[in-house]
Amino acid sequence: MTAATVRARPRWRLPAFITKDKGGLAGSVILLLVVGVALLGPAFAPHSSVAILGTPGHGPAGGAPLGLDFIGRDVLSRLLDGGRSTLLLGGAATLLIYLVGIAVGLTAGYAQSIADPLLMRTVDIFLSFPALLVMLLFVTAFGGGPVVLVGAAALVLFPGVARIVRTATVEVMTRSYVEAAVSWGERAFAIMRREVLPNIVAPIVADLGIRFSWAIILIASVNYLGLGLKPPTADWGLMISENREIISSNPLSVLAPAAMLALLVISVNLIGDAYVRQLGRSGDSR
Repeated sequence: MTAATVRARPRWRLPAFITKDKGGLAGSVILLLVVGVALLGPAFAPHSSVAILGTPGHGPAGGAPLGLDFIGRDVLSRLLDGGRSTLLLGGAATLLIYLVGIAVGLTAGYAQSIADPLLMRTVDIFLSFPALLVMLLFVTAFGGGPVVLVGAAALVLFPGVARIVRTATVEVMTRSYVEAAVSWGERAFAIMRREVLPNIVAPIVADLGIRFSWAIILIASVNYLGLGLKPPTADWGLMISENREIISSNPLSVLAPAAMLALLVISVNLIGDAYVRQLGRSGDSR
């Protein structure tokens, strides 16, 4: 075998919408930093997140750079410990949102029967209710545990995904390779899995940032209202709620977790916008 016949191994590269788009690159860096703080932060926390160190609402000092919270706990330690719940709940909710939304949208878009209008009218009913109101009703009725928060967020946000997937599926169903698969008698599930789903990935990924952001915002809002996760859990949304009464004496106790939530949402949206712009450029080049 000569050197000319040896093929070089393909090198893994970052997607173009990250490396060639300033917004995508900035969003990726910010997201990496926020995720790093959320996942690795507890190992670097100077104190226990539940340890009471001094006077409630005390401002920044040598042992507490961000001051103390409403009962005297270190704000920095709770900030470093509070990102995991935010990411885990938001990520789990987003995963469930897409599992349900893709299943409903694919079924509705593929079906040439009463299933399509029946499913989509049901989706429209869910869309008619304010998302936060439904979340509050669920946590009031079933409690504010992690499972309820994730399930409630998925319930109010999957309809948007279902509509996007259904529209994309209807468009793909008119293509020749799908019609050929149907004429060959392939099973519906196989057609949706092999022919339809791979060709609607782009709009699904483009929508991902929006759904994840909404999941984070809704769960944080419920926690802020005191109906979600319960003390002494360290969570960025819950920290804002707990410390709002001491914002005048130690504003960092509220501003720090609010900034982390804002950076998380902004970074995801920057990456999503960069992906959409890359899709537009790809479409223009064809």
